[in-house]
Amino acid sequence: MPRYPKIMIAFHWASAVLVLAAWLTSHGGPSVRANPPLLHFSLGFAVLALIIPRLIIRLMGGAPRVEDPQGPWLNLAAKIGHTVLYVFLIGLPLTGWYAASRLGVPISFFGLGLPTIAAPVQGAPGLLAEVHETGGTIILWLAGLHALIALWHQFVLRDGTLRRMSPV
Repeated sequence: MPRYPKIMIAFHWASAVLVLAAWLTSHGGPSVRANPPLLHFSLGFAVLALIIPRLIIRLMGGAPRVEDPQGPWLNLAAKIGHTVLYVFLIGLPLTGWYAASRLGVPISFFGLGLPTIAAPVQGAPGLLAEVHETGGTIILWLAGLHALIALWHQFVLRDGTLRRMSPV
C-alpha cells in the first residue's frame, strides 16, 4: 500500500500532538477573562496553521489511493470520518478565536497579536463558546476512534494501514 508524502505524515502527527496539547492547556469559566490561556490560544492557532496547508495538499492529490479497498461502505465511512475530523480541526480554532474575542481577552499566536473577530460582551460569550468547549472533548474521542480504526485495519484486516502514516 502506498505511503502518504512525508510532509503529510509530519502534518498529521504534529496536528495530533498540538490538539492534545491544546486540550491539556485549556480552561474555561470566569477566570479566562482575568487569566487567559495564552498557550492554549497559540496551540489552537498552530493547529489551524497546519490544517490549512494539509487540507490543500490532500485536495491536490496528496492522499494515496487505497489499492485494495475493503468495500464501498468502508470507503464512504473513511471519507466521512476524515471530513468530520477536518471540520473539527478547522472549526475548533475558529470558534475558540470567536469565544476569546467575545470575552475581550487579548489573542495572540506565540506573542504575535491577532485581531478580534467579534465584539466583546460583558456576560457569557455565547453558544459558539460552548460549542468550542464541548468540541474540544469530542475531538479527543474522535481521534481515539480514528486510532482504534487504524489499529483494526492494521491488526484485524492486515492491510498495512499504519505503514501509510508511519513516520519511519
